[in-house]
Amino acid sequence: MIRALGLVALLSLAHPVGAQEIIKRPAAAKIWGTDSVLNRIAFGSCMEETLPVPALRGVLATQPDLFLAMGDNLYGDDPADDPALPILTQAYRDLATNADFAALNRSVPILATWDDHDFGANDAGAIYGGKSRAEALFDGFWGESALGQDHPGVYGARLFGPEGQRVQIIMLDTRTFRSPLKETDQPGAKGKERYVPDDDGRKTMLGEAQWAWLAAQLKQPADLRLIVSSVQVLADGHGYEAWHTLPRERAHLFDIIKTSHAKGVVILSGDRHMAALYRQAGLVDYPMVELTASALNRSMRATNDEMSRQQIGPAYAPNNSGLLEIDWRGKSLRLSIRNEQGAEVQGLSIPFAQIGL
Repeated sequence: MIRALGLVALLSLAHPVGAQEIIKRPAAAKIWGTDSVLNRIAFGSCMEETLPVPALRGVLATQPDLFLAMGDNLYGDDPADDPALPILTQAYRDLATNADFAALNRSVPILATWDDHDFGANDAGAIYGGKSRAEALFDGFWGESALGQDHPGVYGARLFGPEGQRVQIIMLDTRTFRSPLKETDQPGAKGKERYVPDDDGRKTMLGEAQWAWLAAQLKQPADLRLIVSSVQVLADGHGYEAWHTLPRERAHLFDIIKTSHAKGVVILSGDRHMAALYRQAGLVDYPMVELTASALNRSMRATNDEMSRQQIGPAYAPNNSGLLEIDWRGKSLRLSIRNEQGAEVQGLSIPFAQIGL
């Protein structure tokens, strides 16, 4: 294990935590070049860094070209009383030495964004006091896998493949700029467990700069576009964090997809400690489809009866990952929920024509 660690990671393990300490992950698989054709893209979220992650062994069994780390890639909640964020720093140190993560990291290229627990606090948004230090830790650990190194926030995008097989991957940041959510007055009530929709037009999910960036990205030439949101976009069958808590922002997302004439948009999300498929028509010029994949090793229960209006089939509660398989010749894709062994437990095939291609 020690030979797999980079020099900076070794130094950080050997010396006390310092105010500017940055943990580097072990030597990683290089990200594919822009001409590389992607056929299999795996993704997941919610990973406790101090525990084994059998689901990552299942991911390796599917032989993906790329893995998308969609947030809660570790659990480092830190009250930010110490500006060095020692708890979050330790979490990165633990992830750097996690054997299952290391096996994936050296074999499969990774792109990453964050959610609340690697941002630094449960359900946190723009007012979290440790966000600058948290971003420095995120950028330092993920390196080229972190796409937002040239601006505040961790959002970014990459293009892969030639014309006709071009995949655009858009990694959103739903934490750095997000306004406070409206708390429920019925804690624990079904559909209102923690938050309720807030129609305040002054509140934002992405922030002005990220919204402008996203609008420009959707005009880039691409065939298939994957929008990665750490929190769910289509689901509305619960009262936890999701885009439905800021309905004006959710409507704005679909408006810019529609007005940009972006075809082939598919949404991937995490956060919820369960996996499910969703589809909703009438938002853009073709049905929007979303797969939520969570958790990699933080499953909360054996079953989950949650059901949103847009949901396709039951939720899958055990530890899991997601897989997107692209059949360029057959002009279709398949989204599937995978168990810890990498076997499909639920899936949806989508002809390109159904997503505007």
